[in-house]
Amino acid sequence: MKSYLKYLIPIVIPLIVILLPVSAFPFEGLTILQQRVIALFLLAALCWVFEPIPIYATSVVIIVLELLLISDKGIIWAKQGAGTPEFGELLNYTDIMATFSSPIIMLFLGGFFLAMAATKYRLDVNLARVLLKPFGQDPKYVMLGLMLITGIFSMFMSNTATTAMMLSILAPVLAVFGPRDPGRVAFALSIPVAANIGGIGTPIGTPPNAIALKYLVGDNVISFGEWMAFGVPFVVIMMAIAWVLITKLYGSEQQKIELNIRGKFLKTPKAITVYVTFALTILLWLMGSSHGMNSYTVALIPVAIFSLTGIINKEDLKKISWDVLWLVSGGIALGLALDKTGLAKLVVNSIPFDTYSPYVVLVGAAALCLLMANFMSHTATANLLMPIMAALGTSMTSLTPLGGEVTLILIVTFAASLGMSLPISTPPNALAHATGNVQSNQMAKVGIILGLVGVFLSFIMVWVLNIVGFI
Repeated sequence: MKSYLKYLIPIVIPLIVILLPVSAFPFEGLTILQQRVIALFLLAALCWVFEPIPIYATSVVIIVLELLLISDKGIIWAKQGAGTPEFGELLNYTDIMATFSSPIIMLFLGGFFLAMAATKYRLDVNLARVLLKPFGQDPKYVMLGLMLITGIFSMFMSNTATTAMMLSILAPVLAVFGPRDPGRVAFALSIPVAANIGGIGTPIGTPPNAIALKYLVGDNVISFGEWMAFGVPFVVIMMAIAWVLITKLYGSEQQKIELNIRGKFLKTPKAITVYVTFALTILLWLMGSSHGMNSYTVALIPVAIFSLTGIINKEDLKKISWDVLWLVSGGIALGLALDKTGLAKLVVNSIPFDTYSPYVVLVGAAALCLLMANFMSHTATANLLMPIMAALGTSMTSLTPLGGEVTLILIVTFAASLGMSLPISTPPNALAHATGNVQSNQMAKVGIILGLVGVFLSFIMVWVLNIVGFI
């Protein structure tokens, strides 16, 4: 696509939408505010797909435009006609601004603090050194060990940071393989695959999980420990499938390899504080409601401890992935606009979903999400689809026997994390591809198979959860 089109399309299409008369839309009872939200939705979608500006910048732009165009403290000209049924009800500006400090954002912030402290005091590398010892020197078992450790780390750390760390540990090992040895491909590919899968295991493992929690409220709320109760078994099964698949496709010619990871656990007061806080935070997350705190409150404990003790200082704060936090907050704001203006409900009600089999709807939603996640940011995909799926799950009565809204949200969430067929699909894939040891077609072969198998497995998982009464 020509470069100027990627800038032109995201601007022109939303402008056309906002200038059209309301009667031009196929939705009966559409308000002016809802029309503006359609334009904002298209702006976000097109900017996240074509990336004329950074994807986090798109989120910030969406929040600002919501404040200007659909809030009670917006531009005076944008509020002409307010109070009439044709105009719709303006959103409270504090609700829009609060998306920057949503509990979901605090949950991620706590995860970032844990990850930074673990890296700063070498907890991650030393755990990798200790945990890899039992896997011996057989290439396929060493690879299994690397995948399991990557998966564990990615449950609590950024998938990108985990991949970068593990690839650096792996660099000397890849040099052992011959230039044409398939084992080189296997090891380079196993790390991003494990990171992508591992992130599914906890609510903080990957942004789509946290976005899903935003819509799992009331009777549908899922705690940190409850998420892990089904997320971790899913990760373990998928990891086993991925290991077998990669081993079969790219079996190593090398009979023996050795990993030399040097280091030792630090015993300074600050290092011990990191170890204890890390273990305590995870324990409190797993204990759920037994102590009266939710996962969002618990997430701020390491933030307070590490700030108080100087373990994380002002220089470290500059290294936090603020772009991820802004990206997620933009998605929350978009979902807020779709929900509060009634647009999501209007769109869902205008399509006769109840005439379709609930299985067709579930498969279609998962397929759409998986396809989108392979070509654009997983977070952006979840941001776009989750509010619509939440509204659909609530309104579609035929889904109720299958778990209703929870089923639909979980299936779409898992599908969002399973899009990993291309180097552009996820940052871990891009990092692995950048090593030069794995080609796009090799990545696609493994990614497509795992994506389809993973979606099928998520259906089985949700079916089991429904049978046992979890959803």
